[in-house]
Amino acid sequence: MLKLSFGDKVMSIIIHVLLLLLAFVTFYPFWNSLVISFNSGQDTMLGGITFWPREFTLANYELVFKDKRLVNAFVISILRTGIGTVLSVLATALLAYGLSKKELIGRKYYMIFCLITMFFSGGLIPTFLLVRGLGLMDSFWVMIIPTLIMVWNMIIFRTFFQQLPAGLEESAKMDGCGYWSTFFRIVLPLSGPVIATLSLFTAVYHWNDWFFPSIYITSENLIPIQTLLQKVLKANTVSQSMSQIDAGAAAHMAKLTTVTGKSLSMAIMVVATLPIIMVYPFVQKYFVKGVLIGSLKE
Repeated sequence: MLKLSFGDKVMSIIIHVLLLLLAFVTFYPFWNSLVISFNSGQDTMLGGITFWPREFTLANYELVFKDKRLVNAFVISILRTGIGTVLSVLATALLAYGLSKKELIGRKYYMIFCLITMFFSGGLIPTFLLVRGLGLMDSFWVMIIPTLIMVWNMIIFRTFFQQLPAGLEESAKMDGCGYWSTFFRIVLPLSGPVIATLSLFTAVYHWNDWFFPSIYITSENLIPIQTLLQKVLKANTVSQSMSQIDAGAAAHMAKLTTVTGKSLSMAIMVVATLPIIMVYPFVQKYFVKGVLIGSLKE
């Protein structure tokens, strides 16, 4: 074993301290939100909530799960994430598999068209007109179809498919498999790490996206949890502004209920964040392997 010098020991201590501070700064906002969600709304308005609830209560979560609107939004988010992830990964993989074939006529031009969409978009107004023209306004599929193909994920898929041994597909063709059979029976089963990694990235996008539904969905029954959370946060900001204008009215409202806009928004935030966090440990081992396999060479 190498013996560390005094300077190396000092530098090691400094690095560990800095990393601990960085971990604390990153983790504390989440912990504080969790603490506020379990604290009484009246007591939260007094401020000073740091590491532990002063007045522990489950009233915030009781209100969240009793509100049919919040439960419905949670279900919509689950459906959107599940259906959107499966369809998006499948469609992206199919496109990448086709573009990975050197015999495809016009393959370079197709790639150029795809890459252009990564750097340029039609803008909000043309996209809105297109969505309305397709009849997707205020429908569940408006959250699925416009983001069905993700070009960056397609590039990773394509690079991975190009690295597969050519003998695998040749032997499959000798056994009578066509492109479809080869893709579903040979290529996809070998793409586990890439599929797991890109599925998680796609699922995180669908779960966290609030902007798209806020523009194209007006029905309360189709609003996902993140869009609803954004509305609650905006309402909380307005209520805070009003309380600064009229402190007497704010004090009167605080006496009427133990749940405030801030405590409720923290509870919704925890409920909305917890499911996607619970997924990470199960696919964490695929992260580095999946991304590196799909990006070593072009």
